[in-house]
Amino acid sequence: MDTPEQRIQIAVQKTGRLTDHSIDLLERCGLIVTKSKNQLICYGENMPIDLLLVRDDDIPGLVSEDVCDLGIVGLNIVEEKRLGLLAEGSEALFKQIYELDFGHCRLSLAASDGVNYSGPESLQNKRIATSYVAILREYLNKHEVDAETVYFSGAVEIAPKLGRADYICDLVSTGGTLAANGLQEVDVLLDSEAVVIQTQAPLGDAKQALVDKILQRLDGVLQVRESKYIMLHAPRSALAEIRNLLPGSEAPTVMPLDGNDDKVAVHAVCRENVFWETLENLQAAGASSLLVLPVEKMLA
Repeated sequence: MDTPEQRIQIAVQKTGRLTDHSIDLLERCGLIVTKSKNQLICYGENMPIDLLLVRDDDIPGLVSEDVCDLGIVGLNIVEEKRLGLLAEGSEALFKQIYELDFGHCRLSLAASDGVNYSGPESLQNKRIATSYVAILREYLNKHEVDAETVYFSGAVEIAPKLGRADYICDLVSTGGTLAANGLQEVDVLLDSEAVVIQTQAPLGDAKQALVDKILQRLDGVLQVRESKYIMLHAPRSALAEIRNLLPGSEAPTVMPLDGNDDKVAVHAVCRENVFWETLENLQAAGASSLLVLPVEKMLA
């Protein structure tokens, strides 16, 4: 049995927009987990990896303090923690090592509909409600704006209606919540997505090798999320045109068809989405017997 010192601890958001994506991604990397009764820890059955299900804003601290070796968390949380520590004269003891390309959102400034916003100077002497105090203060300092930061831990969008703020600074995904509260997005401070962070404490050769394996598998899964494997038959004379029509493909595999010197089989991994129009264009170029399959994972 693995000792705690030999197992990798990964901090994952317990509930929220990143939870299901994070666990699903790790499972697609081959990890099989069993949840404990209190639902706070998922134990890896086939790999020495445990998932700790925690609040997202606790993840950078757990990784920084070497309680967890890795964490999956939004870049917005990472930057807020990093800048907050810098303001206190400290330094974050974690490093961002991988972007996961999901959980996309943005940290934006918003104002009531009808407010005329002409740039950061419009914030001068205004009150801004946010739970991202460190990021907002860095933005204000960068633009040499003197404004009051009003801390809100939740439901930031109601601050203007309550008379507590002139602007808000909050995460925006679709903008629907802003519109429902009579607000308009006026500026973007940070584009965010899910990232992997790692402790800066030495892991040792065995642990680091396992981390490297996880990252390689993550790369293999993420590379092919939109990829498709296309198989088709085509006349040799149409190969050049068909190669050009295959979206995001490197050199396809071309194989002779038994008993047919004029046609070949073409297999290709397309790293861009394959639409019906793509297949119709391939068929118009002379392709036949077209088959499109999903790609679950790939190692280059």
